[in-house]
Amino acid sequence: MFTRTNLRVLPLISLTSKALYSTHHIVGDKPLLVRDFIHSALYHPLHGYFSQRSRSVGVLPNTIKFNQLQGRKAYMRYLDNVYKQSDISWFTPVEIFKPWYAHAIAEAIMRTANFSVPLKIYEIGGGSGTCARGIMDYIMLNAPAKVYNSMTYTSVEISPSLAEVQKETVGEVRSHIPKFRVECRDAADRSGWGDVEQQPCWVIMLEVLDNLPHDVVYSASQISPLMEVWVERQHDRESLSELYKPLQDSLVTRCVEILDLDKTRTTQSSAVSTLKSIWSKVYPKPRRCWLPTGCLKLLEVLHEVLPKMSLIASDFSYLPDVKIPGERAPLVSTKKDGSSTDYQNYMEAKGDADIFFPTDFWLLERIDHYCSGWLKLQDNHSSKKGKKRRTITLETSAFMEEFGLPTKTRTKDGYNPLLDDFKNTKFYLSVPTHNIK
Repeated sequence: MFTRTNLRVLPLISLTSKALYSTHHIVGDKPLLVRDFIHSALYHPLHGYFSQRSRSVGVLPNTIKFNQLQGRKAYMRYLDNVYKQSDISWFTPVEIFKPWYAHAIAEAIMRTANFSVPLKIYEIGGGSGTCARGIMDYIMLNAPAKVYNSMTYTSVEISPSLAEVQKETVGEVRSHIPKFRVECRDAADRSGWGDVEQQPCWVIMLEVLDNLPHDVVYSASQISPLMEVWVERQHDRESLSELYKPLQDSLVTRCVEILDLDKTRTTQSSAVSTLKSIWSKVYPKPRRCWLPTGCLKLLEVLHEVLPKMSLIASDFSYLPDVKIPGERAPLVSTKKDGSSTDYQNYMEAKGDADIFFPTDFWLLERIDHYCSGWLKLQDNHSSKKGKKRRTITLETSAFMEEFGLPTKTRTKDGYNPLLDDFKNTKFYLSVPTHNIK
């Protein structure tokens, strides 16, 4: 089942704030790569979507008692009332299913963590702090005392307002306070991390990948070279248009190599190439492909500074009703007067709309192996070493059944929203291995 509730309930845009948005705040006199446009539209400190909405991510006052709800209709009615009574844009799954969602993640960590060294956890984009609070609660109650007493939990949060919310949420348990800290910065910026951390640690990213900037590459036909896409102002100075340039950006180029987009062009025989050339002139087939360059940049930094990290990421594997063209295209949506509006062009988002992408988990795994160094070695045929990472992708329901307590989110008639509704989300787990001989 795919509904707006499964994705997000997007914020109401007030008529008074509408005047604040302008293309001038995002695109100046010089063209921008698409990822830079998206980054500004979402994260500009004054005009970005998330910067404008300090209350975009909510904290439920109470845990939902699912076993007291009759079934799906009662659950949907309960959620609808919660949204109507609050000035909140959307609640994350970890919030709706607290504390059980976070407890399942904590259990996954405890099953494989090396307790001979202090437990270190980093969370990227910690939202309201509910995940951190739930994980620390679980470890406090279920792990040996020395594990809890020596653990540290660091939230790397780009939003100053959300950083304060996280401190409040975790600080409700006094014993958590000395173990928890928030670093307000961009996790993809290497300079903020300091020295390389050689100890094992855990990195958690929940609904982070979907909001990371992406780039676009374009080819006019089956044999045309790939071009990187830029955004520029038109002559009227108000509207925007795309500009196509030969591949030159290093992040875009590396992402294309990882995805092997150009592989068919370099390995075909001359006869096949000739036939394809004729066919492309008669029936040209343009191609647009969205590349997770923001994810690549983040994982490159994480693998450099945390070489022994274990990773748990959860995100959307599929988005319904996407109107933007291209493979792995985003949903660009806003909400006004209680109803959602989806844009057909990502350039219409000027700080007043959320831009979020589906995660290609196959590609995520390739990027993970690439950033660990293993995929590069294989492609160069310079090493026959084993993989540096053990990875697995699980449906959310499978992850929760393995590590969680699904009975806690089940209603009276057996309906379980955590297992039954979130079919378009998955978990990705990646841990280091010593299989390098």
